[in-house]
Amino acid sequence: MNLFILRWMVFLSGAAVMGIEMAASRLLRPFFGDSILIWANIIGLIMIYLTAGYFLGGRWADRDPRPTTFYRILAWAGFAIGVLPFIAKPFLDLAIPALEQFDAGLGFVSFAGTLALFVVPITLLGCVSPFAIRLSTRDVSSSGSTAGNLYSLSTFGSIVGVFGTVFVLLAIFGTRGTYVAFSIALLASAIVGLARESRGRALRYAILLAIVIALALFASSGIIKQSAGLVYETESFYNFIQVIDDGGWRLLTVNEGQAYQSAYRADRVLSGGIWDLFLIAPFFASHEPSTSSGQTPRNVLMIGLAAGTVARAYTEIYPAIPIDGVELDPAIIAVGQNYFAMTQPNLTAIAGDGRAFMRRAGEYAVIAIDAYRQPYIPFHLTTVEFFRETRAHLAPRGVVALNAARAPNDYRLVDALAATMRQVFPSVYLIDHPNNANTLIVATNEPTRLDDFRANVAVLRDPNLQIVAAQALPSARVAEQIEPVFTDDHAPVENLINDIIFRYALGQ
Repeated sequence: MNLFILRWMVFLSGAAVMGIEMAASRLLRPFFGDSILIWANIIGLIMIYLTAGYFLGGRWADRDPRPTTFYRILAWAGFAIGVLPFIAKPFLDLAIPALEQFDAGLGFVSFAGTLALFVVPITLLGCVSPFAIRLSTRDVSSSGSTAGNLYSLSTFGSIVGVFGTVFVLLAIFGTRGTYVAFSIALLASAIVGLARESRGRALRYAILLAIVIALALFASSGIIKQSAGLVYETESFYNFIQVIDDGGWRLLTVNEGQAYQSAYRADRVLSGGIWDLFLIAPFFASHEPSTSSGQTPRNVLMIGLAAGTVARAYTEIYPAIPIDGVELDPAIIAVGQNYFAMTQPNLTAIAGDGRAFMRRAGEYAVIAIDAYRQPYIPFHLTTVEFFRETRAHLAPRGVVALNAARAPNDYRLVDALAATMRQVFPSVYLIDHPNNANTLIVATNEPTRLDDFRANVAVLRDPNLQIVAAQALPSARVAEQIEPVFTDDHAPVENLINDIIFRYALGQ
């Protein structure tokens, strides 16, 4: 057997394993998100499939140590990779009604069924390294170095597969195209190898290559995720993004789409959603309102700008105040500018991580945190250390307002965030939104009383602020939670959210 071809195939199989793993997260993200739970399942199951492949490959190689068999393994692995995104679609489509109806059984079938499709290509790729070792071993005295060389080559392929997939293949070809690219590379290499052994057999396997190419050319990629009123969808490095029109409203949703990150309607200031409550955060300060419409904040920092719903409302209610809006995903900023009229001259949109920006930020009168992309949230924006950094950039009479998701009767996440913020701020308050899915947590930089808030909103004259105040007053209360407290070292946010979701789906 040609040693160069064997080594190339070992390298390519290593690259394909990690490339498939990275692309798997993109395949699942529009339907299940990209939480640590999803990643744990992807990585764990792929490791299980590889383990099976190593075991089977070693036995297979001992029983049938022929180059032809080796090439056929590569060919069928390549074919399975190429058809995977096409046959996965029916399973993925099941996730849409499952998440809409919170049907845990249907969701499990969709998720497990999709991941089960990886068993064939990954197991076959796992067979490659032990099979290659068997084919290239000529002397027992050098078997150790032979195995070491081939495993290091496979691992180097995996390294190339990770970075090549993330920075090249996904960017150029997208998710489906990435699978097809690996499929074609594996099939073409296997066919070249088979042609050296038997041209007739190589031609038969060329049919598999033709099928994959035909699927790539003629199976319309179309819409990734069907949604009523879909206006636009795209994939970025960070998110799967959709823009939806619904009853006159333009809505932004990302990834699994179980929450809206922004809402826009040209003829309305208020959205009717949790974003409105951010407008009355300044009134939790203890000083008396300075104008008939309320205390006008000097400036605002938005951590989690999204498509600019809160920034637009602040601009309408408090004209011309400087607003810095930090959004991790530059593609979402572009969507906000193109589809949500996020073009206010007083708004500076900044692409970056909220906590990293906070370290170099100036002083703000209001810091609004709406970066908790439901249902999953970045843990490093929930900890004592983060809130200490936030308070360090807060004006003496400034306020912090944070949007926290919840289930109708499950406040565990809200309680944890409130308890954590109480470790840093002297006064913390809660306001439930009537949608039964969100609570606004407000913290002040100086000791305050709930009566201060009531007195401040009692003299409001702006009709929009009056509406929001009337919505907030019935549930406004002092936070009294003392645990759990999240820290950078221990913040099991996703475990808590997973439990909340599972309990809600099971009706508990």
